[in-house]
Amino acid sequence: MTALETGGAARVVRFADGTAIAAHSVILATGVQYRQLEAQGCTDLTGCGVYYGSALTEAAGCQGQDVYIVGGANSAGQAAMYLARGAKSVTLLVRGADLSASMSYYLIQQITEAPNIEVRCRTVVDAAHGSGHLEQLTLRHTGTGETERVDAQWMFVFIGAAPLTDWLGESVLRDERGFILAGPDLTPDGTPPAGWELDRPPYHLETSVPGVFVAGDARAESAKRVASAVGEGAMAVMLVHRYLEQS
Repeated sequence: MTALETGGAARVVRFADGTAIAAHSVILATGVQYRQLEAQGCTDLTGCGVYYGSALTEAAGCQGQDVYIVGGANSAGQAAMYLARGAKSVTLLVRGADLSASMSYYLIQQITEAPNIEVRCRTVVDAAHGSGHLEQLTLRHTGTGETERVDAQWMFVFIGAAPLTDWLGESVLRDERGFILAGPDLTPDGTPPAGWELDRPPYHLETSVPGVFVAGDARAESAKRVASAVGEGAMAVMLVHRYLEQS
């Protein structure tokens, strides 16, 4: 996809091969691309011990094993608490000096009290090692430069995600990170977004263009979970029918 255009009642999606599809309504569900670790060996071992985002369906395989989590925000903290229920050990690798800048206080307290969770600050992954599955990691302390090779069977990476929305340009309003604004996020002060021509405010998943909806991870402030994305997809379809009935 290369562009979204509005012409009268039509919403036109253009593609790289020069074709286009015109419709009365469009649902944007382009998702996100998780930021990848650039450490040596991570690409080859992705899906074989190295996982991105909330791949906690693998938790059953972590029973009694050493797990590493990369990231210092709430998603990483929540994953650490969940995996600690069955893992032998969980080590949280944080690039920053501590967790307080990016993680909620209640999570920090829970992690501190968990007997099998260790937090290693100012630490990054330099390399992942393994034949067919992750076996070891090379860790580096960013302050001293000292490296250490540790046993690790599982690594979950939570270093953020970028929405696949650049192709939209300025056709719909997005936040500073590129996530699509919709519903109440378009009217924080009670007034409709600039250019909004309808008498009603935007529906819950409706973007700044009437009839164009967003569902899933590409939406600003979404939960970034499969279940919520599926629910939003179903809700978006319902709202499309409401929009078409009133058009």
